[in-house]
Amino acid sequence: MDHGQDMLTKRVLRKLDYHVLPPIALLWLANFLDRSNIGNARISGLERDTHLHGNQFNTALAVFYITYIIVEVPSNAILKKFKANASRWIALLVLVWGIVTTLTGLVQNYAGLLAVRLCLGLCEGGLLPGMVLYLSSMYKRHELQIRIGVFYAAVSLSGAFGGLLATAISKMDGVGGLAGWRWIFILEGLATILASLVAGYVLPADLNSASFFTEEEKAHALWRFQNDNSPIFKEDASDMPPILNDAEEFEWREIKRGVLDVQTWLTGLAFFGQLVSLYSYSFFLPTIITGLGYSGTRAQLYTVPPYVPAAALTVIVAYFSDKLKLRGPFILVCLPLTIVGYIISIAAQTNKARYAAVFLIAAGIYPSGPCMLSILANNTSGHYKRATATALQTTIANLSGFLATFAYTPVDQAPEYIRGHSIALAFVIFAWIMVAANVTYCMWENKARREGRRDYHITKYEKLRVSGKTRAPIGDRHPGFMFTL
Repeated sequence: MDHGQDMLTKRVLRKLDYHVLPPIALLWLANFLDRSNIGNARISGLERDTHLHGNQFNTALAVFYITYIIVEVPSNAILKKFKANASRWIALLVLVWGIVTTLTGLVQNYAGLLAVRLCLGLCEGGLLPGMVLYLSSMYKRHELQIRIGVFYAAVSLSGAFGGLLATAISKMDGVGGLAGWRWIFILEGLATILASLVAGYVLPADLNSASFFTEEEKAHALWRFQNDNSPIFKEDASDMPPILNDAEEFEWREIKRGVLDVQTWLTGLAFFGQLVSLYSYSFFLPTIITGLGYSGTRAQLYTVPPYVPAAALTVIVAYFSDKLKLRGPFILVCLPLTIVGYIISIAAQTNKARYAAVFLIAAGIYPSGPCMLSILANNTSGHYKRATATALQTTIANLSGFLATFAYTPVDQAPEYIRGHSIALAFVIFAWIMVAANVTYCMWENKARREGRRDYHITKYEKLRVSGKTRAPIGDRHPGFMFTL
């Protein structure tokens, strides 16, 4: 690339980062605040005022995932149907769940809490796969993770902000005749509504409609994205069909390819194991800290520090992951930090040791998230296959919510939570094994492609085209398409 093109690329990326990442990060921050603020509300009186008992709180958390996982794949299909309004669809989801979060502040009993959590899952389920798909249509394959890392770091910060906000808002106890925990939902819900309106206004639908580009920048942005192919090792590569096709139309065959891709299941199961830890951590950290001997405002404040180094590491790992064009190996390095954290939590005899352990848990689990989300976006090509694979990956992963919400039951485990920590530890180890399997698969497949043992994909694809069975691009079946480890 000559100096002029290099400068043009830098301008394109800078404008994308300035105009796309801040609203995306804002939406994801709002998402995790609205999903996990129930943990802060719990220690501010939610259970008492809604007359919950036994494991009803855990059940209220679990029902959220019933609708959440149902809508992930259909939501990504709708994104394609919206075409020029894809960003508006994402903003609409955020707007509706902001309204639901606000209404959570008005629930009076267990039935009402169940109802709003079901509605919240219905609204939030499409956001994460939609945002990953959206970003993968803006950035090249190995520019993606640092961008996902930025908005994923907002997840870590949401834990810190959630504690600080809950501390401040809970002091409104009695204002307007409402308990402090109700104000947590009302004010954070209203903030989410505002965030959705801002994002819906400023987010471009796609590269072609980005008004902040000059005509030269727009043409270059489209060119560099369309030519983001893996190295071609065949001498006759010019005779091969293109990997991408701008005019791709819906085909059930592409949906099937996404469902049956081995990487969808390996990374989906790995993500499942990881999210058992992440979800239980964010939901129950306030409760765990209360069990360590802290209460009220002090308990809220003690939830903040563990998230800060986790947020910093998330961005650092994402930067080097893109720079080195690696995903799985970074997960294999990070997850052992979480494993050590859980082992310390289980073996600890003092509250100080248990509190130190939660820093290690967060430092390993949060940086692994963007790596996991980037793998399939990098290793699938063709819109409908990628949309299906990335949505199915998060659907499999979010089934972990049912397990995570019942892993930590305070009635019979507080303050040590040995069983909860043991369950999370087992699934983090499981995640590590699944990631190692996926890395091994990608290395094996790339070697086969370099040696020409996958060139027959071209013949198979051409037969499908000639027979009229597909009009989709060859995508990741192309023997020159190299998988990211």
